[in-house]
Amino acid sequence: MIDTIVIATDGSASVSRAVGAALDLAERFDASVHALYVVDASEVDSSPAAVRDQMRNALQERGGEAIVEVQRRAADLDCDVTGVVREGRPATEISDYAREIGADAVAVGTRGRHGENRFLIGSVAERVVRSCPVPVLTVRQLTEADGVDPDAEGSSAATV
Repeated sequence: MIDTIVIATDGSASVSRAVGAALDLAERFDASVHALYVVDASEVDSSPAAVRDQMRNALQERGGEAIVEVQRRAADLDCDVTGVVREGRPATEISDYAREIGADAVAVGTRGRHGENRFLIGSVAERVVRSCPVPVLTVRQLTEADGVDPDAEGSSAATV
């Protein structure tokens, strides 16, 4: 049974399909949803000291916007979403948050690059899969090479 789902969002287009899949799962199981955005501490720490606070604030604002977009999409399904912005190493924070709230599943988007004989997922998604204490739903973004219109809802060009 799935009672609680964490949707890890970075506000990018590649997360759009993961949000849709997670919300569909939540609707089917009447599960609670938590949208989580992680401000990457290494990104903040690597910026010049004079602009670190501005960088942190900008990333937190972007996180808030990403969460609002998940909440907007969930409202269409009459699903409430708890939004959380944290700071740290994204994969660690996602896994820790899932553990803290007793989540039953985590949904993440991947950048989905094809090699000749292998499929690589984004480094954050891969780390979450390896470290998360609960099942992780990885959802690859689609591209024109997959035979989809990149401007269609739910494809790689949709916004989240």
